[in-house]
Formats: sequence, structure tokens, C-alpha cells
Amino acid sequence: NETAYCKFDDQKLQLFTSSLYLAALVASFVASVVTRKYGRKVSMFTGGLAFLTGALINAFAINVTMLIIGRLLLGVGVGFANQSTPVYLSEMAPAKIRGALNICFQVAITSGILVANLINYGTSNMAKHGWRVSLGLAAVPAILMVIGSFFLPDTPNSMLERGKYEEAKQMLKKVRGTDNVDHEFQDIRDACEAAKKVEHPWKNIMQSKYRPALVFCSAIPFFQQITGINVIMFYAPVLFKTLGFGDDAALMSAVITGVVNVLATFVSLYSVDRFGRRFLFLEGGIQMFICQILVGSFIGLKFGTTGTGTLTPATADWILVFICVYVAGFAWSWGPLGWLVPSEICPLEIRPAGQAINVSVNMFFTFLIGQFFLTMLCHMKFGLFYFFGGMVAIMTIFIYFLFPETRGVPIEEMGRVWKQHWFWKNYIPDDAVAGGHDEN
Repeated sequence: NETAYCKFDDQKLQLFTSSLYLAALVASFVASVVTRKYGRKVSMFTGGLAFLTGALINAFAINVTMLIIGRLLLGVGVGFANQSTPVYLSEMAPAKIRGALNICFQVAITSGILVANLINYGTSNMAKHGWRVSLGLAAVPAILMVIGSFFLPDTPNSMLERGKYEEAKQMLKKVRGTDNVDHEFQDIRDACEAAKKVEHPWKNIMQSKYRPALVFCSAIPFFQQITGINVIMFYAPVLFKTLGFGDDAALMSAVITGVVNVLATFVSLYSVDRFGRRFLFLEGGIQMFICQILVGSFIGLKFGTTGTGTLTPATADWILVFICVYVAGFAWSWGPLGWLVPSEICPLEIRPAGQAINVSVNMFFTFLIGQFFLTMLCHMKFGLFYFFGGMVAIMTIFIYFLFPETRGVPIEEMGRVWKQHWFWKNYIPDDAVAGGHDEN
């Protein structure tokens, strides 16, 4: 007898969804080496190529094995793209608008999720081959990425890393729109010289002076996934179906949450460099916590622990409203900041390692939750929403006590911020505070 909670508890369905994230996890480590040795552009190109191949294999798949192979290749694309793109954006952007520019990455992700939901909604009504069209259309952004990466200039940081000093300076003048870049160029060059002395960024990131970077590059992606957001996004149609929405209603609800996701990401675009990272983290956390508890309670009241019962249209609408408010809270806080903060707090010498940890922790927990969510829903029932709510509470407290504001701080001078923090100052030696010489 299948209860509402256990309707889709199927390991194969879950493996198809989550295999992408396993591949992304492994690929992000390879990508960190490629990003450092050959530059950010090459990483983006490789990612685009893997995406393109995966999308084509999926579109022409004749069995489940082909689908999973295509899905794994898409994962390699995700690993490379997530490794190089946030770093590229952070390095190209001037400090005062770095937040907003980096969040364009998240705007693109949320827009992509929305377009995918709309495509699924459209192709679900095709007489045949709807799923092939749906999976094959992933080739369109892949082609754009492959072509785009040819035309993008490399970042000054990346050029310096590879010893191209004059080109790096010209590029910095070009992207800043001014010839007066000596101070910033010197900062990047100093950081680059320091980075060159580092043979092993992986060993280095374990040193105590990089402790804050290591902690946040691991904790932020862990918490970002444990908010339960991907559960809502991946399985939105399945979740809404489980809760008794019809087929079309379930896909439509997923489109609605997708729209909210995109619109709310624009809110963070506006506010991240005005109100700062800390404020958004805390506000988003409180908003998500309240919504998780409300959604859990509504579902608990309707389905109890047995999983039998039906949703009245009014209750279904309220659940959808709270899920949308929850998605909005995530989309202007933990969503974009989960990529922005780790990419802006790592000094150049550990940046590829920091970003690889960020991507791999993110993908590992995305994989775990993708693989086991439907099983967890089956066993924990409505308590699953309380579980995620509890996690949101913990991470909000974590940010409140341990995360200092990083808005407007040049990446190369992040050491000063840690040195002034009540907890992290114990880990930061005085010589690790770069950029201090210009203050007096």
C-alpha cells in the first residue's frame, strides 16, 4: 500500500537525478587543476563541451544506461562550470560591484531552472518524444557556452599566474576602464607571487591562517544544501504530485516556484552590495525557518503520520504560498551567497582549492539529498520539513556568530577582516594581513 509520503520512493529514479552531482563532485577536483594551470577560460570551454556531449547522448538515448551516461557528462560540465565561473566573475569585477556581478551567475542558474520547468510543462503534452526534446534542448546553452568561452578575455589574475605580466596589466586597464590601476595591479601581483611560492594549495589551505576560508568553503555549501532547497527544486513536480496536485498542476506549481526563484534573485542583485552579505544571510535564514515549520505543520495536519488524507484546494494553495516565500528567502540569501562568498574570501594562492572544496561539498550533499530525499520523505514524513527547518536555524546562528561582513573588501585584503573578528583573529598571524600598508 503506497501512502502519500512513499509514492515515489524509487532508487533508480533517485539515482538518475543524483548521478549528475557525483560526476560534478569528481570533475571539480580535476577542474581546479585545469583552472590553475591553463586559466579560467579553458575550464569553461571544457565544461561546455561536456554539457553538449551529455545533452546529445540524453536526447538520443535508447536505454537507461545511455541516459545515466549522458547525465554523468552533464555532471562533468557542472563541475567545470561551477569551478571556473564564480572565480572568473570575482576576479573580473571591481570590489564595489563584485557581489552584484557574481549574483548574475545565480540569476542565470535560476532562469535556467525556470526555462527547464517551462520546457517540461510544454513537452509533457507532446504526443511522443517529448522527453527527448526536453533533454536535448540542454544542448542550446551548451553551444552558447562553448562559443562564448572562445571570445571571453582571460582574467588579469589568471594571466599573472601564468607569467604574462604586461598582458595582465593591459587587461586590468581594459576591464576597469582606467589607466590608473597600479595599486590594484600591485596587490594582485603580490598575491600572485605569494601564490607561486605555494606548491600545494591543498596542503596550504589546511594552515591556520586559512582556517576561516576553509571553514566557510566547507560550511556554506553544506548548509546551502541542507536548507532543503534542492528537494523543493528537483522534486517540485514529484513533491506537489505526492501532496495530491494533479499532473499538470504539479508541473505548473514547479513553474510558479521557478518564477519566484528568478524574481527573488534579482532582489539580491540589488541588495547584496547595499545591505551586505551578513544581513541577507540572516534575514533569508529566518524567513526559510518559519516557512519550513509552517509547510511541515500543514502537511502534518492533513496527512498525519499515516500518509493518508487529501489536500483541500485551500490548503494546497497555502502550502504553495509558503513554499514560494521559502524559495524567495533562499533565492535572495543562501542561493547566490553560497557561490559568491566562497569565491571572494579565498586568497589567490588557495583559490582553486577553496573553490574545488566549495563545489565538491555542494555536489556531495546535493547528491546525498537527491539520492535519499524521497526515501527520507517516506520514513520521516512531514517531520522532514522540521528537520530542514532545524538545520536552517543552526546555520543562521552559525552565520550570526562567525561570519563578518565582506562587502566592498578587495579580495586580496580579506585577511584584515578576519584579523578584526573576535573568533578568527586567533588563527590569523600578523604577517597574513595583506594590504595594511596603504591604510596610514
